Amino acid sequence: MTSSNGTSDSEANEETEQTTLKKTTTTVKKAEKRKKVTAKDSNPKKKKKNEQKASTKRKKKKKTITDVLAAAEPKPGCPADLQSVVTKYFTDKFSVIEQEELQLKDSCFLTCNDLTHSLSSYLKQICPKWAKIQKQHTEKSSVVLLIVCSSALRTIELIKQLTTFKGEAKVLKLFAKHIKIEEQIKLLQKGVTHIGVGTPGRISALIEKEGLILQSLRHVVVDWNWRDQKLRRMVDIPEIKLDFMNLIEKIIRNNREFKIGLF
Repeated sequence: MTSSNGTSDSEANEETEQTTLKKTTTTVKKAEKRKKVTAKDSNPKKKKKNEQKASTKRKKKKKTITDVLAAAEPKPGCPADLQSVVTKYFTDKFSVIEQEELQLKDSCFLTCNDLTHSLSSYLKQICPKWAKIQKQHTEKSSVVLLIVCSSALRTIELIKQLTTFKGEAKVLKLFAKHIKIEEQIKLLQKGVTHIGVGTPGRISALIEKEGLILQSLRHVVVDWNWRDQKLRRMVDIPEIKLDFMNLIEKIIRNNREFKIGLF
């Protein structure tokens, strides 16, 4: 039998069967492909490998100074700690000859705080003849004991801790907060000051303006072991470290007889 367009029924049926076969083959291939993908993803070894690759691509979180210090047990500072900081800082800034002149030799150091002392007990240990030193000091615009710390608040705390040590000595706070440098210069000129406690930035400024003369200086105590809320020492805070290094340079250049202690 022939259709109106001249095509026999058998030919039409054959074309329909071929079209159906093609569709069935395509469907089977897609199903097999999905099965392979599913099997690949379910493979635990390959899955773990893919996860590892993904994790390496992620940015690793950098450890901060606080993270490092929090994980480490606090250790008392020692001469080698300060010597290392000073050497590294001055290496790129001065010639070899100048670096040698600015070295802090072992003989410069007093006994360091082993973390068992209060400030007064530590000072009694390193300055056993304080009463005599105090009486002999008669020069204005100078101190015989300089305590260097990181902030105005810490300065106040340390001055309170001096009560059982200072005796009749006059103590002056040397920081910038709420106090003009001109006022501090006048106070230093007015009478004899035995102990200065303050921040490296303001102490350096006083030296530059000749408001504080270093010839009488005998002891420098660095508040080395104290840490702020982020567990940073004074030399771990960039801006304070810069001021501290400038102060150390000034002291070394102006006084070769001083001794330094790490509290």
